[in-house]
Amino acid sequence: MKKKKSKKNQINSNLNDQKLGQTKNSAKLVLFVFGIGPIIGIIIFLYSKGFFNSPTI
Repeated sequence: MKKKKSKKNQINSNLNDQKLGQTKNSAKLVLFVFGIGPIIGIIIFLYSKGFFNSPTI
């Protein structure tokens, strides 16, 4: 015999799935910000110091 899941269990599992999705999205956002952010910062810093300008002889 199969037991049917009660409505309460289905609602709880749906809420858990939504929370997990939000956690994954926020984790991706944090990794993107802390991964790409410093790289952009370093490029701006080097550009301001003239690193990308061609040297004059």
